[in-house]
Amino acid sequence: MWRLPRAVCVHAAKTSKLSAPWNRPVAFMSSLLINQPQYAWLKELGLREENEGVYNGSWGGRGEVITTYCPANNEPIARVRQASVADYEETVKKAREAWQVWADIPAPKRGEIVRQIGDALRDKIQILGSLVSLEMGKILVEGVGEVQEYVDICDYAVGLSRMIGGPILPSERPAHALIEQWNPVGLVGIITAFNFPVAVYGWNNAIAMICGNVCLWKGAPTTSLISVAVTKIIAKVLEDNKLPGAICSLTCGGADIGTAMAKDERVNLLSFTGSTQVGKQVALMVQERFGRSLLELGGNNAIIGFEDADLSLVVPSALFAAVGTAGQRCTTARRLFLHESIHDEVVNRLKKAYAQIRVGNPWDANVLYGPLHTRQAVDMFLGAVEKAKKEGGTVVYGGKKVMDRPGNYVEPTIVTGLAHDASIVHTETFAPILYVFKFKNEDEVFAWNNEVKQGLSSSIFTKDLGRIFRWLGPKGSDCGIVNVNIPTSGAEIGGAFGGEKHTGGGRESGSDAWKQYMKRSTCTINYSKDLPLAQGIKFQ
Repeated sequence: MWRLPRAVCVHAAKTSKLSAPWNRPVAFMSSLLINQPQYAWLKELGLREENEGVYNGSWGGRGEVITTYCPANNEPIARVRQASVADYEETVKKAREAWQVWADIPAPKRGEIVRQIGDALRDKIQILGSLVSLEMGKILVEGVGEVQEYVDICDYAVGLSRMIGGPILPSERPAHALIEQWNPVGLVGIITAFNFPVAVYGWNNAIAMICGNVCLWKGAPTTSLISVAVTKIIAKVLEDNKLPGAICSLTCGGADIGTAMAKDERVNLLSFTGSTQVGKQVALMVQERFGRSLLELGGNNAIIGFEDADLSLVVPSALFAAVGTAGQRCTTARRLFLHESIHDEVVNRLKKAYAQIRVGNPWDANVLYGPLHTRQAVDMFLGAVEKAKKEGGTVVYGGKKVMDRPGNYVEPTIVTGLAHDASIVHTETFAPILYVFKFKNEDEVFAWNNEVKQGLSSSIFTKDLGRIFRWLGPKGSDCGIVNVNIPTSGAEIGGAFGGEKHTGGGRESGSDAWKQYMKRSTCTINYSKDLPLAQGIKFQ
């Protein structure tokens, strides 16, 4: 997840001693990429040199102007004018007014609007995926796949719009009905991180909408163009259906906007995706007002390979989970535990696989590995490698910055020889560093899996049926995602996504995650002429 050292939703660069890259004076910036012929397609998404970062039925913004950069070359793409506090206040007011309209629309009709949003995204999937690749830095196939994930959750939400509801329960009293009624919470604030700038918003937005909520989105400052482009697509659907645009509002901004959302009693639910450190601050601010929060925070995920594991599954799974998105997924594998009988063989195979990774511009279809998102992330990577060495680790592959190209490229890295409980191992580093360990038995390695503070994703590779069900059971993995013979990354939208412990406990996407976006009432209806009391109490 997004590693932030202090206030809510400020990128790490914002706190460095150097000026943050998006705050550089215009005079010192080279020509914007959006003005170069090869990037003219950006204008097909409604983007221009300077973009308004506030939407509440109309576009505006009176805050600071920032510039977003391409991680592959650190060239400026375009500018975005962020929200001021006054913009935020106006947007919340309009969003709550829009809820008065949206909540009256039947859920299946709301589902129809979400279906149209999914179709509109599908029509722009390649070009929007290209923007994700350009501004976030992930490879093109992952950028397009992220937009596809939003499309998929829209499809899922359409069906869900005809199924949400509570049970009718048997009453102990004659001529009484006992029902469970579910209603929308109202205004859902959504704060997302740079690493999944489309999909995580989609998980929240599509489900929240069919439940009858309106949404207020604040994306990461470094992916503001993506936030603007997605909102423009949604706004067109709402406009075509003569619905208030503020149903899906946007306030691009930094710590001031994020803090305002956390403290605002008018925000009935705040969904936050980011680091554990900042998530804790958000949770405390929301709890201070007895509000509701949905937290998707850090992950220090492990893959375990037992002696009977199919190595033809273990090696590509570890490769994808550790290197995919340049190690910047919340579900990235950061620890690999291998039974002592297969350790050396797997490490050797991994080193060969790492050597074949195609590094390059993320929008090149032949590339599998792109840059880190920021220069600060590169510094964090290098610092973690040095700390691993000091704590006794041996870098058997990678460990350095890629110097022969511009941009924020680092070598995917494998480290062996550390203790399972070394300080650096228990620190989630948002970078492609895989720590590899030997283990002797099941009890030992299950305990090692669970000893970190986070509890997001985990996976074992084995053919032992008893071991599989022990892993899934109460004494197995303590994570929210517990896999067998697949990587830690790549969750499907049909299941609830989230984790335990310092990962925050929130659940998004499928299963019954929709319940977090609603409030429930237990309703007892007496349709008789008598007044029997529960538990047989007589009061006369």
